[in-house]
Amino acid sequence: MTTALTTTAIPGPAPAVAGFPDWGRAAAEARAAVPDEAVDAYWRALNYLSAAQLYLADNPRLARPLRHDDLKASPRGHWGVCPPVNYLLAHLGPLTARRPEGSELLVLHGAGHAGPSALAHAYLNQNLPLTGSEAWSMADLRALVASFPDAQRFGSEITPLIPGVRHTGGQLGPALAVAQGMALDAPHRLVVPLIGDGELETGATAAAWLARRALAGTGEHGAVLPVVLANGLRMGGPSLLAGLTGEEMAAYFTGLGCRPLVTDGVDLPAFRRLLADALAALQPLGEQGPQPVVVLTMPKGHTGPEEVAGRKIAGTPAVHKTPLARPLDNEAEFAALANWLASYRPTELLTAQGRPADLVRRALPGPAERAPSGQPAVRLGAGQLRPWADVSAVVRARAEHPGFRLFSPDEIASNRLSLSLDGSTPDWAVEILNEEICHGWLQGYTETGRDAVLATYEAFAPVNTSLLVQHLKHRNLRYAAGHANLPSVNYLITSLGWRNTYTHQNPGLASAMLELEDPSVHIYTPADATRAAAVLAAMLASRDRVNFLITDKHDGVNFPPGPFRDELTRGAAIWPHLSFGRGTPDLVLASAGDIPARQLAEAARNLRRVRAATTIRYLHINDLTVLGPAGTWPGALTRQAFTDLFGTDRPVLLAVPTFPGAVRGLLAARGEADRFHVVGYRDPGRPSSNEALLEHADLSAPALSARATRLIEEHRR
Repeated sequence: MTTALTTTAIPGPAPAVAGFPDWGRAAAEARAAVPDEAVDAYWRALNYLSAAQLYLADNPRLARPLRHDDLKASPRGHWGVCPPVNYLLAHLGPLTARRPEGSELLVLHGAGHAGPSALAHAYLNQNLPLTGSEAWSMADLRALVASFPDAQRFGSEITPLIPGVRHTGGQLGPALAVAQGMALDAPHRLVVPLIGDGELETGATAAAWLARRALAGTGEHGAVLPVVLANGLRMGGPSLLAGLTGEEMAAYFTGLGCRPLVTDGVDLPAFRRLLADALAALQPLGEQGPQPVVVLTMPKGHTGPEEVAGRKIAGTPAVHKTPLARPLDNEAEFAALANWLASYRPTELLTAQGRPADLVRRALPGPAERAPSGQPAVRLGAGQLRPWADVSAVVRARAEHPGFRLFSPDEIASNRLSLSLDGSTPDWAVEILNEEICHGWLQGYTETGRDAVLATYEAFAPVNTSLLVQHLKHRNLRYAAGHANLPSVNYLITSLGWRNTYTHQNPGLASAMLELEDPSVHIYTPADATRAAAVLAAMLASRDRVNFLITDKHDGVNFPPGPFRDELTRGAAIWPHLSFGRGTPDLVLASAGDIPARQLAEAARNLRRVRAATTIRYLHINDLTVLGPAGTWPGALTRQAFTDLFGTDRPVLLAVPTFPGAVRGLLAARGEADRFHVVGYRDPGRPSSNEALLEHADLSAPALSARATRLIEEHRR
């Protein structure tokens, strides 16, 4: 691992950009106002509290020599990444306190293993009252150290439950893309993503360096200063970056379009100068030319024990979690722990009242001031986005107001989205051939209070399944921490497999989202283009939801609009124009999605011609989640509403655009699986025509007519 202080020099400050904060000047003021000793004390305090949380049950500031009864029985947590993270936080503290007026500095954590660091940071900055209203007290300091890991309150890793933390949600890789999304349309904002060298090996991070080129000329943006924590190790061994020489590392980042500043951080004053130079060279996101990236080669677990009883610890995977596994039982480890903790001189850093010492407090960021989110998202009701001609019209109407972006993996034209009168792509729509980057941008944009839509092919949307799962977990924790009323996550899923080649058939994302049983998820399946437009308008007006709109990009029939108000508000409604007969129905026909609705509607008309004496009730389902039980899905049909639609003892033929299994699961959770006959996508095993695919899945109008006839006859028998 290279330890060269500076690999590539910064050729002076960047040209001034109107409306863009002078971060270089703020850094210079911070260096002048806060002595190096204060930054070092802040770093030592963060390191000490990070290590103390792993091991101590009492004696939280080492006011007396360490004893065995001060220790936890079983130390747990992650140490290795804390020192380099703490180093950056300590240096950014003075800058945050002196940031330009009206500006905002956000630190975004990539990997979540620095939980002790985040808690220590929250405590020192008076954001973590643990025992009462006072955030700084000996009782609170003792609680911070002794209660870790508090699985019920904060957990052991970084989560939104820890005050003041920005995190990507657990998925490794998207930190740089999320940071870019946060900086979009927010010229006042500087985002500093902390990226581990293991994270550098992910596809999402590798693509994000190039992705910023797609943002050129798309508006006025803030800045992103990536910080790579090149500590040399992944969880189980050396990282790939660790094998590069200084020259190779410089060439690597230069090839990515960056201007690398590589340092080991040993010389603290030199690092402060380097950071100030990097900030002075910053330009808004999307500007052409190399942008600075700080590469901190501080070893993983730095300042921890080097070796114990001849066993090497530094530079090995042992530093990832607790470098000393059994100090309570092993005298050599106990002695090493005592020396390790004492090396930070904690009584110089923390007072007897549990407060940070004056020297530490000089480097703290100070109270957070609420900065604007960027272009504020205008809260529009669904009715304000009329006319509901099609989804393109709704997107254009929303884009007339600030705080909106559409992201798409090179599929705007292919998905037949008309975003401008002349056919060009407007500035508020950005394309890159990468699903993960699009989601990262959407996540960063919505997490900072703005609206966004990701428009993609149905077959490729499942690439983002893991990202969505982690994003949902992250959002649920934000809600638990009191941060509700967030813009919804909106996916527009088109180019359906029913009209696509064999390799482009995969409706699996809807199934994966339904299996989560997350109450914020909605899977919308409108019957036609006009209904799809109204659904998209409602999605954009919603908050705290994760919405998926499944709609065919090809023109099709529009059904009578009469029942749609109930479809939109209740999730399902009876269609009188396709229902016939009197009294209790012999069969209930139910469609979800536009292609199934077209086929099942034709089947209903066929049945009316050939079985006029039969009673058929037809209904359409606009949101698949309403079929599930009310205890899981907030929008679920009540027992009475479900009975009014489907009856209690009649067979139901349900045609869906997704895999049928997930829908059967919703019904089974209601105890309604037996009389429902769900048909949906079934893999044909080889290329076929669109008509043959419908026939193979039993979803063509003739196949549905035949199935309905069999169900009627079987029920009568």
